[in-house]
Amino acid sequence: MGDDKFEYKSLPIPTYEEATAQASSSRSDLGDGTDVERQGLLGRQSSNYHPPTVESERGSLDGLASSASGSTRGSTDELRRELNQMDVDDSGQGSSTGARPRFRHHLSKRLSSLTRTLSAMQRPLRRYLPPMPRLRFTINLQETGSHFKDRGCLMVLRMFALLLVVALVYVFFIGDVFNLNNRMVIGQTYSASSVENFIQSHINESKIAENLRLVAGNTRVAGTEGSFVLAEWIEHEFHKAAFDKVEREEFQVYLNYPREDGRRIAIVDPPNLAWEAALEEKDAQYPAFHGHSKSGNVTGPLIYANFGSREDFQLLTEKGISVVGSIALVRYYGSEGDRALKVKAAELAGAAGCIIYSDPAQDGFVQGPEYPEGRFMPADGVQRGGVSLMSHIVGDVLSPGFASTPGEKKRLSPEDSPALVKIPSLPIAWRDAQRLLQVIQGHGFKAPNGWIGSVPQIPEWWTGDQRSPTVQLMNLQDEVERRPIYNVHGTILGLEERDKKIIVGNHRDAWCLGSVDPGSGTAVFMELIRVFGELLTYGWRPLRTIEFVSWDGEEYNLIGSTEHVENEVEDLRKNGYAYLNVDVGVSGPNFRASGSPVFERSVHQILGRLSDPFANQTLKEIWDRKGQRLAPLGAGSDYVAFQDIAGTSSIDFGFEGEAYPYHSCYENYDWMEKFGDPGFVYHKILAQFWALLLLDVSENPMLPFDMEAYGKAVTGWVKDLDSFARDKKAEVDLQVLYNAAAELEANTARFQAWNNVWHDTVWGSGGYESNVMAIQRVKHNIRMAQLDTNLLDLAADGGIPNRTQFRHVIFGPELWSGYDASIFPAIRDTIRTGNWSLAQRWIDRVADTIHTASDKLLN
Repeated sequence: MGDDKFEYKSLPIPTYEEATAQASSSRSDLGDGTDVERQGLLGRQSSNYHPPTVESERGSLDGLASSASGSTRGSTDELRRELNQMDVDDSGQGSSTGARPRFRHHLSKRLSSLTRTLSAMQRPLRRYLPPMPRLRFTINLQETGSHFKDRGCLMVLRMFALLLVVALVYVFFIGDVFNLNNRMVIGQTYSASSVENFIQSHINESKIAENLRLVAGNTRVAGTEGSFVLAEWIEHEFHKAAFDKVEREEFQVYLNYPREDGRRIAIVDPPNLAWEAALEEKDAQYPAFHGHSKSGNVTGPLIYANFGSREDFQLLTEKGISVVGSIALVRYYGSEGDRALKVKAAELAGAAGCIIYSDPAQDGFVQGPEYPEGRFMPADGVQRGGVSLMSHIVGDVLSPGFASTPGEKKRLSPEDSPALVKIPSLPIAWRDAQRLLQVIQGHGFKAPNGWIGSVPQIPEWWTGDQRSPTVQLMNLQDEVERRPIYNVHGTILGLEERDKKIIVGNHRDAWCLGSVDPGSGTAVFMELIRVFGELLTYGWRPLRTIEFVSWDGEEYNLIGSTEHVENEVEDLRKNGYAYLNVDVGVSGPNFRASGSPVFERSVHQILGRLSDPFANQTLKEIWDRKGQRLAPLGAGSDYVAFQDIAGTSSIDFGFEGEAYPYHSCYENYDWMEKFGDPGFVYHKILAQFWALLLLDVSENPMLPFDMEAYGKAVTGWVKDLDSFARDKKAEVDLQVLYNAAAELEANTARFQAWNNVWHDTVWGSGGYESNVMAIQRVKHNIRMAQLDTNLLDLAADGGIPNRTQFRHVIFGPELWSGYDASIFPAIRDTIRTGNWSLAQRWIDRVADTIHTASDKLLN
C-alpha cells in the first residue's frame, strides 16, 4: 500500500490515489464535527490518480459534488460505449489500434453530452465566481438623452460558455488525454492514502466486541430461527450503511437435526457392564450431533481405531481384527483430520457405526488448563461438526453441480447421494470415551505407541475385537429435504468497472454459540460494513463493485456459498475478480493466509503497514521471520466454490493459535474475551487487514495481482508433483507439464511488464492517461482476473475424475484429507490408482489447459 503500491523501475513509485465520488442527498444530514473530519479525509491532493470515468449512482447529488461527474471525461456508461466502439471485449481479443479516429467519429454525441453537462455545472460554479448583478447599460446616442437597454452581459456569458465548450472539446477529444494528477472534480477529492488512513483509524475494537457479544449470544445452526434472526440483523445493517443493493437469497436444501430422545450410546452387553453416555455438555445450549450423519440404530462390538484413518483400519485388518459389524471408536485430529473421512473409512472397513471423541492429548488438559480456567477443551466438551464428504462434493448434497433453488425438481434422494456417509455417527467428550476405552482392555491387541491417547484412568490401551462388549449407537433424527436457508448480500456499486466485482464473504451459522467459528469473523465482517458505510457518507466509491455476503449453511458442507456460485457461475466466471473470505477470524495471535498466488504481493505489502502490539514488529517482519508464504487452498470454507468451480481468484485469512473448545458450546463470548483475544486486539488488526486488502483490489486502477508469483509457483508445484510421481514409481512423463509451466512463467513475466509501460506512460507524462491507455488498462485487468478462470477444465468430461464438481486443474481438496490442498489433484488421484496410461492422459490434459491459459494472457 502507499508508496510501495507499484513496483516499477524507471520512476518513483506513487501511492495509488484514486478516485472520488459524491455524497448523496440521503447522506447529507451529518452530525456536528462531520465537516472537519470530511475535510481531513477529502482534502485536495496535488498528485492523485483519478480513473477515466466518474459517476455517482446514489441518486441526487449533494452540493458541489453534484457536478463532479459532469466535469470529468464522461460517465461510466460512456466509457462502456467507447469500449464497445473500439471492439474491446472481456476476452481481451480487441485491439485499440486506430482508436483515436473512431473516437472522434463520435464527437457529436459527446458534444450533446457536454451541453447537458454545462447546465449541471452552472450551480456549483456559482460558489467559485462572485455574484454577478443584473446590469443595465445605457448609451447616450444623442444629446436628446435617448437610452437603450443593452443585453451585453448575456452575450458575454454566452461567449464564455462557447469558449468553455471549445476548451473541453480540445481536452477530451482532440487532446484525447485525461489528467490523473488533477482531475477536475469540483468539491472534494480523495487520495488512496487518505482513504486507507480513514479505514485504519475508524476500525473500533469495542464495536467488534459488541458485535461478537450479539452474534454469540444465541445458537444459530443453519436453517434454524437463530440463523434467520441473525440474517435479519445483518440485512438491517446493510440498509443502515446505505449500500446500493441489499438482497436476501433463498435456497432449499437437505438438512438434518437431532431428535429429542433420538440419540444414545450405551454398553448393552454383558449386563454387568451396562452403562450409558451422558452425551451432552454440562451447560449445553444445543444437542451434540453430526450434521448430515446417517439416521439409524445399530449395535456391535466396540473396536478402537486410533484416528480413524484408512491406514489405522488397515493395521487392524493386518493384525487379524475384523471391523465388520462393529462400532468403531476413533479420536479427533491426527492422521485423518477430516471427521467425515473418519466415518467414511469406518464405513469402508465394514463398521456399523462410528463414535468420535475429543482426546485431551490433542485439545484438552494435556495442552494446558481447561476452560473455564484456561483455553482448552474441558472433560465434558463435545466437538460437533458435519460429516458430509466435502472433498468429494460441496453444497447441497441432493443437488451436486446445480443450484437448489425453490421449485427445483432435479434432485437426488438421500440414499443416492455420494456426499452422504452410509453409517450413523455421534460425537462424545473424553469423559464418556473413558468408560468405553476401559471396557475393551484385554480384547484385541495392545495399542501401539502412536495409538495411545491421554484419557486418564486407562491402565492399558487395547484395540478391542469381535468379543468386545456390545455397544448401542442410536442416532434417530429429523431429516428435512427442503429446508430454506438464506444468504444476505449487500452491494456497493463501482464507478469504473461496475460489472466487475470483489466478493467479501463470511458465514454466520454455527454448531452452537460459535464465538470463534465463525463469530470472530462475523464480528469483524459487521465492523467492515459499518466503516465502509461511513466512508460512503463522504461520497466515496470504489472503482469496482464490492459485494458483501453473509453465507448460511457453511457448516453443512459449504451449502450457502456453493449454491450461490452454482446459480451465478457464468456471471462469476466473467465478472468475479476476487473473493476474500474470513471464517475463523481469531483464535490466537498468529496470522495465516491461503489463496491464489495472485495475492502474494498485496498480502506482503499490507502486512508491512500493520504491527503486532505485543511482538513490537510489523506483521510482515513476523511473516518473513517465520518463512511464511501464501499457502494453496484446500477445502473447509466458502472459498471452495469460488476458486474451484467459478475460477474466481480467492483468499482466506485470519489469526490462529493453540487448540480451543472447537465446535463445542464452550466456544462462547466469555472464552474469547478471556483467552482467545483479550481486548480484541487481533480482531482489530484483522479488520484493518481485510479492509486494506479490499481497498487494494477494488480501488487500485491497475488490478494488483501478482502474475509473476503465479507463474513461479506453478513451476515449483510441477517439481513437487515430479517427486510425488517418483515416490509412487509412476511410469509417466511430466516433460509436457514442465514445458507448460515454463511457458506460463515466461508469459506472466511478459504480461506483468505492461504494468511498467502503463506506469511510465501515465505517471511519466505528469499523470495524464489517454482514453486509449485507459481502455488498454481495463483490458489488462480483465486478462489478469481471467487467469484462474482459464485454468478451469470446462469440457463435458472435465473436472477431477469422480469429483467433477471441482474444475480447477491446479487447485482442489485432497481426496482423503479434505481440509488440505491437493496441487494438480486430477493427476495425483490418477497416479494413486496405479493406472499409468490414465495418469498420462491427465498430465497431457492439464498441460494443455495451462498452455491455453498462458496463451490467453498475451493474445
